[in-house]
Amino acid sequence: MKTSEIGVRTGRRAGLFDLTDQCARFVAGEGDGLLSVFAPHATAGIVLMELGSGSEEDLLAALERLLPRDGRWLHRHGSAGHGADHVVPLLAAPSVCVPVVGGRLELGTWQSIALLDTNVDNEVRTVRLSFLGG
Repeated sequence: MKTSEIGVRTGRRAGLFDLTDQCARFVAGEGDGLLSVFAPHATAGIVLMELGSGSEEDLLAALERLLPRDGRWLHRHGSAGHGADHVVPLLAAPSVCVPVVGGRLELGTWQSIALLDTNVDNEVRTVRLSFLGG
């Protein structure tokens, strides 16, 4: 198995951070197998979705409606409403598995791989890429 860690600079802002190019470079020339993309954080997830068409704003707005950043959360350390960040992994899993064929990611036409991070308390996140050849 081939594995590597990458740092993702979020700049302390909630958002989606595109990992597709880094993942594609990681598996280039590797043949057939599976790519695991994993965020070892309690307040972030990995998603497969269309980016760049307004979907990012739609997702963040939906999360704000579902998980308002207010005083209702029992988990209260960190920034205001931080307890909501700890519920995000229930909606966006901390990992995804993507098929790789001939050293290329087998994503759908509009799919990208992205880190979803709503936690503004961290400036840099870690993502682990693992390739298991077939």
